[in-house]
Amino acid sequence: MIEMPGFVSDVVRSVGLSTAMKAAGVVTGFLPIPQPMLLVGPKSSARLAQALAGFGHRRILVVTDAMIVKLGLLKGFTRALTKAGTQFVVFDAVTADAPIPMIEKGIAFYRRRGCDAIVAFGGGSPMDAAKAIAYSVANGKPPRALVGYFRGLRSPVPVYAVPTTAGTGSEVTVVAVISDPEAGQKLVIADTRLVPSMAALDPTLMVGLPPAVTAATGMDALTHAIEAFIGQWATDYTDRMALAAVGLVYENLRVACRDGRNLEARERMSLAATYAGLAFTRANVGYVHAISHQLGGKYHTPHGLANAIMLPHVLRFLAPAVTKRLALLAVAARVGKAGERAPVLAKKFLESIGKLGRDLGLPNTVDALKAKDIPELAKAACREADANYPVPKYMSPQTCGELLHKVLPADARPGKRAAGPKRRSKVAR
Repeated sequence: MIEMPGFVSDVVRSVGLSTAMKAAGVVTGFLPIPQPMLLVGPKSSARLAQALAGFGHRRILVVTDAMIVKLGLLKGFTRALTKAGTQFVVFDAVTADAPIPMIEKGIAFYRRRGCDAIVAFGGGSPMDAAKAIAYSVANGKPPRALVGYFRGLRSPVPVYAVPTTAGTGSEVTVVAVISDPEAGQKLVIADTRLVPSMAALDPTLMVGLPPAVTAATGMDALTHAIEAFIGQWATDYTDRMALAAVGLVYENLRVACRDGRNLEARERMSLAATYAGLAFTRANVGYVHAISHQLGGKYHTPHGLANAIMLPHVLRFLAPAVTKRLALLAVAARVGKAGERAPVLAKKFLESIGKLGRDLGLPNTVDALKAKDIPELAKAACREADANYPVPKYMSPQTCGELLHKVLPADARPGKRAAGPKRRSKVAR
């Protein structure tokens, strides 16, 4: 057997994967993906509660986390449910990364309390947990058995959404990202029927978010939009959504971090997250997400933060294959003007990503990352991307590992000593 040189095998692999992904994109383009009815603006969550009263549900399970309850964010919504005469119970045991054991407790709670619908109230983890609970209950299967694409025969029980962060876009997406804490992995459940029936984008619920959380979740939305725009499955519709999302993020994220009580900026960031969600639900994501999922599964690095750290490095690798697309993003972000040469605009956009992260005070390294873990993390990220995402250019595990080495903390880099104390994040102050 004659072995091909490494670079030749990479080319052959890339051609094969690209062809398969393009074919999958054609099939995906015909899938009917529902879109929820959206209520937008201050107090829209209360209006959603009023609407639910007319849907005839016996008892609603509100899936959230303890911090949201402690901060009192749930009060306006539950008060409106009570006023409308709608029975409900609250499951507030959701924790970061939506671990499977917690989801199983939610399933048991749902059944024990005789519920027939779910409201996801919170950030990404409550959204993902609510979708997983709804899908598992309807199909009589444990969450692990539903990991993958269209693993359930039945539609999930009705799900409604009230996001309290502007990042994940889960109120309009077909996926639930859960975690297996024993294996240290993040797992994806995907089905077009997982899209919530109705959602409220209420900026008043976000005014108390710390700047660091606002920044990281906002960068999550930006990553969704960018990866959807540069991938092989992009369409005219997803392009419109992605470009709109990028423009809104660049215009409003700094404002929302600087002045958390600015309802206009908060509302526009909510719309940005939703538009980005609509874009990647159809066009999918890419290497930034593949790598971030490994960092989240291994170290519990917050997803939006991992995306923010990896985004500039992945884009620089992809840039030669997507120069024209990056140029269009530069114009949408208003960091360049239409008519400038594409390479010039692409460079401006890449530089603007780094500047945005610095302006928001986000770190540029993953504190928990260890050099010895990088080979396996890189392999897992490439496996995920190769099997699932229509990336514009394929990378080898070696290249992926090189990108991960760039985000090692200084004191974890082989042969290097830490260069003084760490810079504190501006947004964490």
